[in-house]
Amino acid sequence: MKQLIETIVKPLVDYPEEVHITTEESPNRIVYKLSVHPSDMGKVIGKQGRVAKAMRTIVYSAAGSHHKKKTYVDILD
Repeated sequence: MKQLIETIVKPLVDYPEEVHITTEESPNRIVYKLSVHPSDMGKVIGKQGRVAKAMRTIVYSAAGSHHKKKTYVDILD
């Protein structure tokens, strides 16, 4: 899933080398925490959160069949 998130985010940002994803896993859920350069934050979130929502939809559907756990994507500031 980390690779999928990177594939979605890196073409959107001006500083792709500063895209970092950490994973927190518990028995019933997985949280992917996305960190980008501060000037790229708006590009990742999008107008009214549309880009972030679309990214989450793709990751949730891919992870639902793969992990069998609830999956979350958090964008850190």
